[in-house]
Parts: sequence; structure tokens; C-alpha cells
Amino acid sequence: MPAALDRRRLLQRSAALAGLGALGLSGCTTFGQTPARAAPLQLAPVRASLDRLFDVTVCLRPFRAAGPRLDTEQVGNKLVVHNYGHGGSGWSLSWGSGTIAVRKAMSVGPRSIAVIGCGALGITSAILAQNAGADVTIYARDLLPDTRSARATGSWTPDSRIALESAVAPDFPALWEEMARISFHTYRRYLGLPGSPVEWTDRYYLYDTPPDDPSVHPPPDPLGFASYQHRIRDITPRSQLLPPGSTSFPTPYVRQTSLMMFNIADYGHTLLADFRAAGGRIVRAEFNTLADVARLKEKVVINCTGYGARALCKDESIVPVRGQIGWLIPQPEVNYGLYYDGVLVLSRRDGIVVQDVHGGDMMGYNDANETVDRAESENAVKTIAELYTRPRTA
Repeated sequence: MPAALDRRRLLQRSAALAGLGALGLSGCTTFGQTPARAAPLQLAPVRASLDRLFDVTVCLRPFRAAGPRLDTEQVGNKLVVHNYGHGGSGWSLSWGSGTIAVRKAMSVGPRSIAVIGCGALGITSAILAQNAGADVTIYARDLLPDTRSARATGSWTPDSRIALESAVAPDFPALWEEMARISFHTYRRYLGLPGSPVEWTDRYYLYDTPPDDPSVHPPPDPLGFASYQHRIRDITPRSQLLPPGSTSFPTPYVRQTSLMMFNIADYGHTLLADFRAAGGRIVRAEFNTLADVARLKEKVVINCTGYGARALCKDESIVPVRGQIGWLIPQPEVNYGLYYDGVLVLSRRDGIVVQDVHGGDMMGYNDANETVDRAESENAVKTIAELYTRPRTA
């Protein structure tokens, strides 16, 4: 068997892998075992109880079958550069996608640039435009903490629902790789800063059956979501199947890897502070149609409106992908993430993410309902509570 398998092949082998694209295991699997430990690795347990479930949030990911929209168009006397439609990869690809958008915006030599939207793509594009020498104003209805971007999982997942393999242009895989590599290296600048806006954490994938068991049916993927992790394997840590009994988890099979995590509350605060410190301005504004950009004084506009572009640009190619997160009270001693029985857990500084990911990439597809389903999150918390009460497998 090859040493590394891409996500498509993994998904074909095990339904237990549903949702691992969101957790970041896709495309980085190495079979084999690490050397046995002298004693089991003891990890602080997640205190998964319903009375610690302090919030439930919902976001809509803007998926486009052809991938993000990064073209330009002339709207009146304005050059509009589009930068939206990144599916579940908005934060992960933001710096790379913004670099491409700003490159196009600066090609006409503007002194000032308007950015519409203050989510992940908007704030990073604005900072990049400043770095390129432009005077930048963000126009947005909501500031970053109130955007859909602020309700994201916060994990490095650069090809999560990024496109359909059958719908992308021939050059898109290379474009994706460029965006991913630029973003990855830019995130290094935020490692080790006060508040840990970006940090590396370990992730554990827990199974009761062998994770490569071909008898387990895969989750449905009738659309054929694109997977490009193999293009950046040189910067992506491999996962390892740990020896039985080498951790405090109760399941007989444990796979471990490490991934970057975005503590979005602190990271967003850092980005806004950097933008303002460089002279950036934020103006509260709402746009009903793209023609509304005519009232802006800037001649070049970068459109970073995410799912909002579906209405703003009348872009019916945008498909909503609903995602819901239950938030447990933070536990500083829990510094890892895990996947177990269709539930994703990620311990962040602002809370512990608990997310039902049954169904893999198809979960929430074409569902624009942003109403909270508390029962969904409570069931996910109960699943994790059951994990920590199980007797440990020797």
C-alpha cells in the first residue's frame, strides 16, 4: 500500500472518516506505527456536559462548483475584483486568494482601494492592499466579530469544499496550490504572538474498527468534491497510526497528526488592529446590488462578500453549506482536537468546538437555514461525554 493516500481514497475506504476534511486529516495519511511508548500518553479529558454548552452558532459556507470567483468586471467607472466563494477554506486560503485579488487591483495603479466585506477574505485583502501601497477603506455592514467568518471552525483546511473536480478549469489545481502555499507561509508570521492567534495543535482520530477497513461503506459524495492536499504534502504533517494502548483514549485505533488552528477571536482582533494601525478605515455600509459601488469614491473595489455575493451579484452558482458549532466552556489544559463517531472537537482559546460532521462533505450542502438546532449540538456533546466514560482498551 502506498505510504500516503489522498482524501478521496480515504473516503472510499471508511465511513468513519466522514468529516475529516473539516478536521484536516485529508491527504496526509501514512500507514505504519510509531515506536511504542513506555506509558500511555495522558491527555486532559474534555468536560463534555450539557451545562457547559454555553453557545450554539451557525454559519453558511459559500461553495462554488468551479471554485472561488477571482475575476474582474467593470461596473460603471469602477474596476471590481471579485474574491469570494471559498467554501470551507476561507480562512485557510485568505492570504493567498487576497494576494491574487490585490495583484489584479493594483494592476491599474490606484492610490486608494475599497474593500467590500469585513470577513476573513475582506480583512486580509485590505491588509495586503495596504502592504502594496494603497490607501484602503473597508465598507461593510458587519465588523469581523459579527460576520459568518467569525463562526468558522478555525482549522487549516485549504481544500475543504473548495470545488468539484468535474467543474474546475484546467489551471485551477495550480492556482489552488499557489493560494495554499502563500497562505501557509503567511500564517507563520502569527505563530508565537501574544494571545496565540495562530498555533499548532495535535489532532486525534479515534476508531473502534481499523480506519482502513474496506468493509465499511464510505459517506456519500455524489458530487465529487475536489481534493488537492497531495500538492502540498511537503508542508503538511503526515498522520500516524499509534500503537494500541499508547494513549488514554478508550478506542483500539488512534491516528494522530498536527494542524494549524486559528483562534479566531484573538486572530480577528489582531487583524483589525493591524489594519487600523496602518491607517485603514472601516465605514458601515450596506450594498443591495453591485451597482451600488457607484457611490464609492474609490475607482477600484475588491468584492469580499462571501455568501452575501449570492444576492449582491445575483450569483446563483453559490451554494450554501450549513455548519453548526456547539461551544463548550474553554479548558486551557485541553490543547488538542479529536474526531470520534462522527463528531469533531477542537479546543480553542475562546471555547471548545463540538461539531456534528456525520455525512462528510455533503452534510449541510444546499441548506441555507441559519436557525440554531440545539438538539444537534446536545447530541454531539453526549457522544463526546460517552467517549470519556468508556473503559480504556488495553
